[in-house]
Amino acid sequence: MDYILSNNLNRKRSANKTIAAGCRHTIGLKSDGTVIAAGDNKYGQCNVSGWFNIVAVAAGNVHMARNTGNAHTIGLKSDGTVEAVGWNKHNQCDVNDWCDMKRLL
Repeated sequence: MDYILSNNLNRKRSANKTIAAGCRHTIGLKSDGTVIAAGDNKYGQCNVSGWFNIVAVAAGNVHMARNTGNAHTIGLKSDGTVEAVGWNKHNQCDVNDWCDMKRLL
């Protein structure tokens, strides 16, 4: 069953989008909405200890491609905002103004 974002932010979790593997790191979404990470943290891609109310996670996993993520981690929060940490050479972590985001099914 997928989560649902509504005005009162009700959510139901699925196993989908709860674990992601980056180029040299792995992240996991815990049932309480926090995130854990392990692996290479050279660019801060594992700095997720302050993340709360996360409903989906993803990790940059293509090392040399110019048009994709690399060594960064993103999380979708239950309020529709986004968290991002890690390598930001191409501004891929500049998500502070992102809001009203939702996960595509």
